[in-house]
Amino acid sequence: MNNTILVAVTDIFFYTKVRDALRPQGYTLERIRNQDEVAEKTTSTNPAALILNMNDLAVDAFKALETIQGNPALRSLPILAFANHEEVDTWRRAKELGVTKVVSRNEFSARTKDLVEELIHPQPSIQP
Repeated sequence: MNNTILVAVTDIFFYTKVRDALRPQGYTLERIRNQDEVAEKTTSTNPAALILNMNDLAVDAFKALETIQGNPALRSLPILAFANHEEVDTWRRAKELGVTKVVSRNEFSARTKDLVEELIHPQPSIQP
């Protein structure tokens, strides 16, 4: 299985935090630094997942999601997005554009490894 995770986070300090949380788990991170790299890296790396900062200024998250949804081979790509918790419209639109899970920036920071694990290895829900 491919353990590459694309990370569309241009803030170097935040990216470092993500890297430090995921590398010890055996994941390889590939950073997306601008809009042009979205299509290029999603098709060339066959990633296990994508982490997307909905508030990044260098990567338009909505355009990135439209690019991914426009490629049938990528529609099943698990996407973990984070945004400021008060941005209700951003959260709703992210879900409409195929984001698997949207969390607040604080939750993402606190639970990066667990959120990625849940995304890549979803547990079947237990029905009562």
